[in-house]
Amino acid sequence: MSTVLMVVIAVVIVAAVAGVGYLAWKQARTRQLRRQFGPEYDRAVERQGGRAAAERELLSRRQRHEELELRELEPRQRDLYREQWVHVQEQFVDTPEAAVEQADRLVTVVMGERGYPTRDFDDKVAHLSVEHGRTIDHYRRARGISDRAGRKEATTEDLRQAMVHYRALFEDLLAVPMEERGTVPREPGQGSEPAPEGEAKAGTATPGPQPGERRGDESQPRS
Repeated sequence: MSTVLMVVIAVVIVAAVAGVGYLAWKQARTRQLRRQFGPEYDRAVERQGGRAAAERELLSRRQRHEELELRELEPRQRDLYREQWVHVQEQFVDTPEAAVEQADRLVTVVMGERGYPTRDFDDKVAHLSVEHGRTIDHYRRARGISDRAGRKEATTEDLRQAMVHYRALFEDLLAVPMEERGTVPREPGQGSEPAPEGEAKAGTATPGPQPGERRGDESQPRS
């Protein structure tokens, strides 16, 4: 076998190994992004028109997210915000539209306390999706209903669903970090993953009444 032929074979083998390694790296990156962003990954693929463009977008979000100075809430802050949330829910019976507006403001306040941007909606969603990808679509839906409510196009049931959606992200933002819990990791379906619409998640805290209820009262929202 000539030296030239041996060199050609070696180059082909090296290229094949490099190609396999690159493919394995891309697959591992895709799996990691899917785990991190959850349903937001598929949404990005649909919006960007393909996986490659979507992954570039998600990697850009992650890079920008790393520039934020995020902080966890103190236990007393969590308790205070949960008390405020219960108050907002109680207001829903008499003034559902005002309660939804207050829920939006409270969620925004908690975002700011955590160190997230609070002005441009798209910017908020992009940054939140990095750590809250499994609940960020709840936020989108809640804001969509809030916009319709501003145009007087939302029903009482729509407004109740907005409260459920806001609460999903609210609880995710208030979640106690793993290192502070001193317990085993959460089972799938607990913690940051949202429950089905209108249902509480198993294993998670359920502070205060549901939208449309008073404490000790089973009243439903008035039409």
